[in-house]
Amino acid sequence: MKSLHCALIAAGLMFSSCSHRPALPVLTNADSLRIREDNMAYRAEKDAFFAHDPHSPFVRDTSARYHGINWFPVDPAFCGESVLHTYAEPETVEVMGTKGEARRQIRYGYVEFPVPGRGREPVLLRLNVYKFSRYDPERYSRYPETMSIWFTDSTTGHETYEVGRYLDAGDDLHDPTHRYEIDLNKAYNPYCAYSAMYSCAVPRKEDRLKIALRVGEMKYHD
Repeated sequence: MKSLHCALIAAGLMFSSCSHRPALPVLTNADSLRIREDNMAYRAEKDAFFAHDPHSPFVRDTSARYHGINWFPVDPAFCGESVLHTYAEPETVEVMGTKGEARRQIRYGYVEFPVPGRGREPVLLRLNVYKFSRYDPERYSRYPETMSIWFTDSTTGHETYEVGRYLDAGDDLHDPTHRYEIDLNKAYNPYCAYSAMYSCAVPRKEDRLKIALRVGEMKYHD
């Protein structure tokens, strides 16, 4: 029973003083295949968008040249699930843009789940979740429940974009029991990685991860 109890803690389902390491979820062949196929479809859709959509940064900025996105290989072990842990008093925090402008976003909560660390040893990853605030009325009115994640890790500035990478966390369903799927294989570069036309949010100090996440999108430019 004790090992089961600790496994539940590692999965973020319960809390206790148990000191055992978090355990990676056991993926079936069907789970792994679903994650890989989902990511292949995601990458193909993104490729088509960047190449042809009028809202693509490469279409809007004629000086930017699209030559395909560089991706790490898909690793199903980096696709996790977590409930949304909302902060008791979500605060509006200052987030700087890459062009030096200050933005205000709601530091709303966090998700956490185990991922492979060095030597594939499991570590419990915790990612802050942000929402648009009323200080950004246009985006707030259009996307009041949209949740975003951004981070840097040990690959930032080397194998991945020097500003950091983003993840879409989905919409807030206001259901404390709902488990959100967070797939780090879909971590992507903001538009400022491709074109100087754009400014993007810079991950805050607390969003700097000490592990290397070699999944998702790599540097665009050599």
